[in-house]
Amino acid sequence: MKPRRYHGLGRPKLRQSWNKYNLYNLWRARNPNIGRSGSSTFFQQKWIAKGLLRTYHGEHIVERKWERMFSRRLLSVADMNAKYMAQNDGSELAAGRGTGQDEVPRWGAPRINTPAFTPYMQMTFAPMERRLDIAVFRAMFASSTRQARQFCVHGAVKVNGKVVPYPAYRLNPGDMFQVDPERVLYATGYPKSPPKDSKQPSSLAREQEAEETPEKEAETTPEEESEAQTTKPEQDPDTTDAPEPTPLDMKPTRKEIQDLTAEAKAILSEGEVSVSQKKRLRAFIKSAKPLLTRAGRPNATPSEIADELSTLITELDLGVGRDDKARSTPSGESLDPIASLDEKELAILEERMEEHMREEKENPYDPSKPYVTPWRPRDFMAPFAFIPPYLEVNQNICSAVYLRHPVARKGNAEVPTPYPLEVSQLAFNWYLRRR
Repeated sequence: MKPRRYHGLGRPKLRQSWNKYNLYNLWRARNPNIGRSGSSTFFQQKWIAKGLLRTYHGEHIVERKWERMFSRRLLSVADMNAKYMAQNDGSELAAGRGTGQDEVPRWGAPRINTPAFTPYMQMTFAPMERRLDIAVFRAMFASSTRQARQFCVHGAVKVNGKVVPYPAYRLNPGDMFQVDPERVLYATGYPKSPPKDSKQPSSLAREQEAEETPEKEAETTPEEESEAQTTKPEQDPDTTDAPEPTPLDMKPTRKEIQDLTAEAKAILSEGEVSVSQKKRLRAFIKSAKPLLTRAGRPNATPSEIADELSTLITELDLGVGRDDKARSTPSGESLDPIASLDEKELAILEERMEEHMREEKENPYDPSKPYVTPWRPRDFMAPFAFIPPYLEVNQNICSAVYLRHPVARKGNAEVPTPYPLEVSQLAFNWYLRRR
C-alpha cells in the first residue's frame, strides 16, 4: 500500500512543521466557513472543526491521550492599568447603570469602534503546549514536532539537568529544558545534499532489469554454453582457489603520456621558448619514453604511473609569464601589493582579516557534520521564527524556561493556531460532551 503524503497539496493539511510545502499550504489556507451553507448539522460542524484542528495541534498524539489532557478551564488574564487602579477604586464602573447615565450610542457616526474581546476559544489546545516535544518545537530547537519527539526519545533533551526521554512529559512553570546543540544545529541548519552516486535505482528500472535478465539467459544457445565450458581454463588442484587477477586497462594512461609528449614536441618546434625551457622540455620527453614503456607492461598499475607522471610535470616548471612580469615591472618597485597601501587602508585590511578569522573560528568548515558548514540557516525558516511569550529562550546554549501556562488576553491568545475563532469554538464544544 502506498503511504499517504504527509504534506499533500491536493487535499492540504496544516502541520506543525517548517517544511516548504507546509508553508505553501499555510499561505493558501482560507477560512473554512464551517456551517455557512446551512446544510450540515451541528454535530457535523463540530466533527469537521475537530478534524481540522487535530491535524495541526499534536497530530502525532493519540486521540484518547489528548482527551485525557483536555481541560474545560480556559486560563485568561485581565488588563490591569496600574495608574488607573491607583486613581480609582472601581465604583465608577458601576455608577449610573440602569439610571440613564450610560454613554449614549452615536448612531450617526460613520464608524463604530467595537471593543476588543478576549478569544477564550483559541485556548482549546492550551494543555498540549505543556508537552515537552511541543515546547521544544515552539522554542525553535526542532523543525517539526515529530523531530522534537525524536530528540526526546533519543535522549537529547534534558529537563532541570536530567535526561527526560518522554515526549509526553508535561512541563511545570519554572522548568528549564535544554537540547543538545549539535541536534539543534542539524535541525535548523541547511541540509547536506546527498551525493550523486548514492542514488538508488528506481523501482521501474529494477523491474525492467529483472525482466531483461531471464530473457538474456534464455537467448544463450547450447553451443555458446559448450564453448564457454571449453574455453574456461582448468585450475591446478595443487594451487590455491584464488582467481587470477584481471589485467588493468592502461590504454588511457598510455594515451595521456603520448599526448603530453606530442604537446612538448610541438612547443619545441615553435621556437618561442628560452634556452632553459627547451632543456626542461627535452628532459621531459627523454623521461617520458621509459615511462611509456613501463605503462605497457602487464604488472603496471595506473596509480604508480600517474604518480610518476605528475612528478615529471612538476619538475618541468616552464615558468611561463615570469620573464614578462620581470620586464614589465621596474627594478626598483616591489611586487608585493600590500606595500602600496597606506596606514588607513592597512588598518581596514587588518580589521577585516581579524573579523574573518573570528568568524572562521566560531563557525568553521567541518565536512564530518551532518549539515552544511560553515553553518547557515535552512530555507523557509523566517516565517516560523517566533517564540511564544510563555517561553524564555537562550539560543546560545540551546535552553529555554517554561515561565507559565499560556493564557488569553484581551484581543489575542498565546496559543499559536492557523484557524479562526469559530473553528476553535466548534472543536471546544466537541470535547465538552460527556462520554
